[in-house]
Amino acid sequence: MNSQNNATSTDQSDSSVSIDTVAANDNFATDTLGNEIVDSDNGVDLAAVFEPYFRPDANTIVCGALDDEKVVALAKSGVELVINLQPDDELSFDEAAAVERAGMSYEHLPINGAAELKQLKILAFDNILRQYHGKKIAMHCGSGNRVGAAIALRAGWLRGRKMDTAMERGRSHGLTKLEQEVHNRLLVPR
Repeated sequence: MNSQNNATSTDQSDSSVSIDTVAANDNFATDTLGNEIVDSDNGVDLAAVFEPYFRPDANTIVCGALDDEKVVALAKSGVELVINLQPDDELSFDEAAAVERAGMSYEHLPINGAAELKQLKILAFDNILRQYHGKKIAMHCGSGNRVGAAIALRAGWLRGRKMDTAMERGRSHGLTKLEQEVHNRLLVPR
């Protein structure tokens, strides 16, 4: 994925700001109006490290499963918190220890597929995001799909966003295969 074409939109408050992520050797990027903005990743080209990679806003990174190299890249880029939605049986190494060794905080909230996309999990997810509001975070599962689902459900159930807005928030955070399931869950009043 070419990082210069990886346009991103929306932030934690759902406003529409669009920025381009920065290539590894650049010190700045430009927004959609051509205004210069500061490199928020300390020169690390995260788009070259992660596949899949979503960047819904300057302080949020959504990606697939991590390994030691990816943890180091996140730390170098200035990430302060890693949120892992993978259950233990999907992990191939001691992720908590690697993240903490790299100087970042770690939160583990396992979501094992669509069956666990329940309001209590989304409330726990929301609590984590509120605790670290304004911090640079990386959220991941195996592909970003569960992260996107959790974001969409949070937007709809807890933030009162309309269906289209909640679904778009989810897609910007990696929602793909669980899209119909999330849509169906958002139809049920909470």
